[in-house]
Amino acid sequence: MSQPRADHDLVSDRGLARLPDGLFEQRAAAIVTLMKARANRPSGEQASSRWQEEIISREIPMGASVLDLGCGDGFLLERLIRERNVRGQGVEIDPDQVFSCVDRGVPVIQADLGAGLRWCPDKAFDVVVLEETLQTLQHPREVLDEMLRVGKRGIVSFPNFAHYRVIVDLAARSRMPVTERLPYYWYESANIHLLTLRDLLDWAESSGVNIVSGYALVDGAPRELRADDDLVAEEVLVVVERK
Repeated sequence: MSQPRADHDLVSDRGLARLPDGLFEQRAAAIVTLMKARANRPSGEQASSRWQEEIISREIPMGASVLDLGCGDGFLLERLIRERNVRGQGVEIDPDQVFSCVDRGVPVIQADLGAGLRWCPDKAFDVVVLEETLQTLQHPREVLDEMLRVGKRGIVSFPNFAHYRVIVDLAARSRMPVTERLPYYWYESANIHLLTLRDLLDWAESSGVNIVSGYALVDGAPRELRADDDLVAEEVLVVVERK
Protein backbone atom coordinates (compact mmCIF):
# COMPACT_ATOMS: atom_id res chain seq x y z
CA MET A 1 0.00 0.00 0.00
CA SER A 2 1.36 3.46 -0.83
CA GLN A 3 1.40 5.81 2.12
CA PRO A 4 -0.36 9.16 1.66
CA ARG A 5 1.63 12.24 2.57
CA ALA A 6 0.40 13.93 5.72
CA ASP A 7 -1.81 16.88 4.75
CA HIS A 8 -0.73 18.95 7.72
CA ASP A 9 2.09 19.25 10.20
CA LEU A 10 0.77 19.89 13.68
CA VAL A 11 4.14 19.97 15.38
CA SER A 12 7.14 22.03 14.35
CA ASP A 13 10.57 22.55 15.90
CA ARG A 14 9.19 25.64 17.60
CA GLY A 15 6.16 24.00 19.13
CA LEU A 16 2.51 23.57 18.21
CA ALA A 17 1.64 24.93 14.80
CA ARG A 18 -1.74 26.47 14.00
CA LEU A 19 -4.29 24.09 12.57
CA PRO A 20 -5.10 24.80 8.92
CA ASP A 21 -8.33 26.75 8.48
CA GLY A 22 -11.38 24.55 8.63
CA LEU A 23 -9.56 21.34 9.55
CA PHE A 24 -11.12 21.03 13.00
CA GLU A 25 -14.62 21.54 11.59
CA GLN A 26 -13.98 19.00 8.81
CA ARG A 27 -12.81 16.33 11.22
CA ALA A 28 -15.65 17.01 13.66
CA ALA A 29 -18.19 16.71 10.84
CA ALA A 30 -16.61 13.44 9.70
CA ILE A 31 -16.92 12.01 13.22
CA VAL A 32 -20.57 13.04 13.48
CA THR A 33 -21.26 11.39 10.12
CA LEU A 34 -19.59 8.17 11.28
CA MET A 35 -21.61 8.13 14.51
CA LYS A 36 -24.90 8.59 12.65
CA ALA A 37 -24.05 5.95 10.07
CA ARG A 38 -23.25 3.39 12.76
CA ALA A 39 -25.90 4.31 15.33
CA ASN A 40 -28.51 1.81 14.14
CA ARG A 41 -26.18 -0.75 12.64
CA PRO A 42 -26.69 -4.20 14.19
CA SER A 43 -23.67 -5.29 16.18
CA GLY A 44 -21.83 -8.07 14.41
CA GLU A 45 -19.73 -10.82 15.89
CA GLN A 46 -16.71 -9.39 17.66
CA ALA A 47 -13.35 -10.25 16.15
CA SER A 48 -11.03 -12.42 18.19
CA SER A 49 -8.28 -10.60 20.04
CA ARG A 50 -5.96 -12.77 17.95
CA TRP A 51 -7.38 -11.65 14.58
CA GLN A 52 -3.93 -10.46 13.52
CA GLU A 53 -2.30 -13.85 13.81
CA GLU A 54 -4.10 -15.27 10.77
CA ILE A 55 -2.87 -12.33 8.69
CA ILE A 56 0.67 -12.56 10.08
CA SER A 57 0.75 -16.26 9.24
CA ARG A 58 -0.26 -15.53 5.63
CA GLU A 59 2.31 -12.76 5.28
CA ILE A 60 5.27 -14.89 6.41
CA PRO A 61 6.82 -17.17 3.76
CA MET A 62 7.19 -20.87 4.46
CA GLY A 63 10.51 -21.65 6.12
CA ALA A 64 11.34 -18.01 6.86
CA SER A 65 13.44 -16.91 9.82
CA VAL A 66 11.27 -14.90 12.24
CA LEU A 67 12.10 -12.73 15.25
CA ASP A 68 9.08 -11.98 17.46
CA LEU A 69 9.71 -8.90 19.62
CA GLY A 70 7.58 -8.92 22.76
CA CYS A 71 6.47 -12.46 21.99
CA GLY A 72 4.38 -12.84 25.16
CA ASP A 73 3.51 -16.44 25.94
CA GLY A 74 4.85 -17.65 22.58
CA PHE A 75 1.45 -18.59 21.13
CA LEU A 76 2.04 -16.87 17.78
CA LEU A 77 5.58 -18.12 17.35
CA GLU A 78 4.55 -21.67 18.23
CA ARG A 79 1.88 -21.48 15.52
CA LEU A 80 4.33 -20.13 12.96
CA ILE A 81 6.84 -22.87 13.74
CA ARG A 82 4.15 -25.53 13.44
CA GLU A 83 2.22 -24.22 10.42
CA ARG A 84 4.81 -22.25 8.45
CA ASN A 85 7.93 -24.22 9.40
CA VAL A 86 9.68 -21.00 10.39
CA ARG A 87 12.96 -20.77 12.25
CA GLY A 88 11.70 -18.68 15.14
CA GLN A 89 13.18 -16.67 17.98
CA GLY A 90 11.22 -14.78 20.61
CA VAL A 91 12.24 -11.87 22.83
CA GLU A 92 10.26 -11.19 26.01
CA ILE A 93 10.97 -9.33 29.25
CA ASP A 94 8.25 -10.80 31.52
CA PRO A 95 9.68 -13.87 33.32
CA ASP A 96 6.28 -15.59 33.60
CA GLN A 97 5.77 -15.22 29.85
CA VAL A 98 9.27 -16.50 29.21
CA PHE A 99 8.43 -19.64 31.20
CA SER A 100 5.28 -20.05 29.09
CA CYS A 101 7.41 -19.88 25.93
CA VAL A 102 9.73 -22.54 27.32
CA ASP A 103 6.76 -24.76 28.15
CA ARG A 104 5.61 -24.41 24.52
CA GLY A 105 9.04 -25.30 23.24
CA VAL A 106 9.52 -21.84 21.72
CA PRO A 107 13.09 -20.44 21.63
CA VAL A 108 13.10 -17.25 23.70
CA ILE A 109 15.53 -14.68 25.04
CA GLN A 110 14.63 -12.71 28.16
CA ALA A 111 15.59 -9.15 27.30
CA ASP A 112 14.35 -5.57 27.47
CA LEU A 113 13.65 -4.18 23.99
CA GLY A 114 14.55 -0.75 25.35
CA ALA A 115 18.16 -1.91 25.54
CA GLY A 116 18.22 -2.46 21.79
CA LEU A 117 19.15 -5.49 19.70
CA ARG A 118 22.92 -5.06 19.66
CA TRP A 119 23.32 -8.81 19.99
CA CYS A 120 21.62 -9.34 16.63
CA PRO A 121 23.49 -8.87 13.30
CA ASP A 122 22.11 -6.84 10.38
CA LYS A 123 19.46 -8.64 8.28
CA ALA A 124 19.71 -11.75 10.42
CA PHE A 125 15.97 -12.46 10.02
CA ASP A 126 13.59 -12.52 7.08
CA VAL A 127 10.74 -11.06 9.15
CA VAL A 128 10.58 -9.26 12.50
CA VAL A 129 7.18 -9.14 14.23
CA LEU A 130 6.13 -6.36 16.61
CA GLU A 131 2.54 -7.30 17.47
CA GLU A 132 0.60 -4.99 19.82
CA THR A 133 3.87 -3.96 21.49
CA LEU A 134 4.91 -0.67 19.87
CA GLN A 135 2.73 1.57 22.05
CA THR A 136 4.09 -0.04 25.25
CA LEU A 137 7.74 0.75 24.53
CA GLN A 138 9.83 3.45 26.17
CA HIS A 139 11.67 4.22 22.93
CA PRO A 140 9.40 3.07 20.08
CA ARG A 141 11.21 4.78 17.19
CA GLU A 142 14.53 3.21 18.15
CA VAL A 143 12.90 -0.23 18.25
CA LEU A 144 11.33 0.35 14.82
CA ASP A 145 14.76 1.29 13.45
CA GLU A 146 16.31 -1.80 15.01
CA MET A 147 13.49 -3.96 13.67
CA LEU A 148 14.37 -2.94 10.11
CA ARG A 149 18.08 -3.24 10.75
CA VAL A 150 17.95 -6.87 11.86
CA GLY A 151 15.05 -7.88 9.60
CA LYS A 152 14.43 -7.66 5.87
CA ARG A 153 10.77 -6.93 6.61
CA GLY A 154 8.79 -5.94 9.65
CA ILE A 155 5.19 -6.58 10.70
CA VAL A 156 3.81 -3.98 13.10
CA SER A 157 0.38 -3.88 14.72
CA PHE A 158 -1.11 -1.43 17.22
CA PRO A 159 -4.40 0.06 18.46
CA ASN A 160 -5.35 3.21 16.54
CA PHE A 161 -5.93 5.97 19.07
CA ALA A 162 -7.62 8.15 16.43
CA HIS A 163 -10.60 5.76 16.16
CA TYR A 164 -13.72 7.90 16.31
CA ARG A 165 -15.10 6.15 19.40
CA VAL A 166 -11.89 6.93 21.29
CA ILE A 167 -12.06 10.58 20.22
CA VAL A 168 -15.73 10.91 21.16
CA ASP A 169 -15.23 9.17 24.50
CA LEU A 170 -12.34 11.48 25.36
CA ALA A 171 -14.29 14.60 24.33
CA ALA A 172 -17.52 13.58 26.08
CA ARG A 173 -16.07 12.28 29.35
CA SER A 174 -12.80 14.25 29.59
CA ARG A 175 -11.14 11.04 30.70
CA MET A 176 -8.77 8.64 28.97
CA PRO A 177 -11.00 6.27 26.99
CA VAL A 178 -11.82 2.74 28.13
CA THR A 179 -13.17 0.60 25.28
CA GLU A 180 -13.40 -3.05 24.29
CA ARG A 181 -10.04 -2.76 22.51
CA LEU A 182 -8.52 -0.46 25.15
CA PRO A 183 -9.95 -2.01 28.30
CA TYR A 184 -7.66 -0.51 30.96
CA TYR A 185 -7.89 2.65 33.02
CA TRP A 186 -5.02 5.09 32.54
CA TYR A 187 -3.27 3.98 35.74
CA GLU A 188 -3.39 0.29 34.70
CA SER A 189 -2.57 0.61 31.01
CA ALA A 190 0.74 -0.54 29.57
CA ASN A 191 0.25 1.93 26.71
CA ILE A 192 2.69 4.80 27.23
CA HIS A 193 3.27 6.09 23.69
CA LEU A 194 -0.12 6.41 22.06
CA LEU A 195 -0.15 6.56 18.26
CA THR A 196 -2.51 6.69 15.32
CA LEU A 197 -2.54 5.34 11.80
CA ARG A 198 -1.40 8.73 10.49
CA ASP A 199 1.44 8.81 13.01
CA LEU A 200 2.67 5.48 11.68
CA LEU A 201 2.42 6.67 8.07
CA ASP A 202 4.32 9.84 8.94
CA TRP A 203 7.09 7.77 10.54
CA ALA A 204 7.29 5.55 7.47
CA GLU A 205 7.58 8.51 5.11
CA SER A 206 10.19 10.34 7.20
CA SER A 207 12.24 7.16 7.72
CA GLY A 208 12.40 5.94 4.13
CA VAL A 209 10.09 3.00 4.82
CA ASN A 210 7.61 1.43 2.40
CA ILE A 211 4.20 0.16 3.50
CA VAL A 212 4.13 -3.15 1.61
CA SER A 213 0.64 -4.11 2.74
CA GLY A 214 -1.79 -3.11 5.45
CA TYR A 215 -4.88 -4.34 7.28
CA ALA A 216 -7.42 -2.75 9.61
CA LEU A 217 -9.98 -3.98 12.10
CA VAL A 218 -13.14 -2.03 11.21
CA ASP A 219 -16.50 -2.65 12.92
CA GLY A 220 -15.11 -5.85 14.37
CA ALA A 221 -13.98 -7.31 11.02
CA PRO A 222 -10.47 -7.34 9.52
CA ARG A 223 -9.96 -6.10 5.96
CA GLU A 224 -7.32 -4.47 3.79
CA LEU A 225 -6.23 -1.03 4.95
CA ARG A 226 -7.61 1.99 3.09
CA ALA A 227 -6.23 5.50 2.85
CA ASP A 228 -9.23 6.95 4.75
CA ASP A 229 -9.24 4.46 7.63
CA ASP A 230 -7.71 6.83 10.17
CA LEU A 231 -11.05 7.40 11.97
CA VAL A 232 -12.61 3.93 11.61
CA ALA A 233 -9.72 1.51 12.17
CA GLU A 234 -9.81 0.12 15.69
CA GLU A 235 -6.50 -1.67 15.19
CA VAL A 236 -3.96 -1.59 12.39
CA LEU A 237 -1.41 -4.06 11.02
CA VAL A 238 1.20 -3.09 8.42
CA VAL A 239 4.04 -4.91 6.67
CA VAL A 240 7.03 -2.61 6.17
CA GLU A 241 10.47 -2.61 4.59
CA ARG A 242 13.23 -0.12 3.85
CA LYS A 243 13.06 1.61 0.47
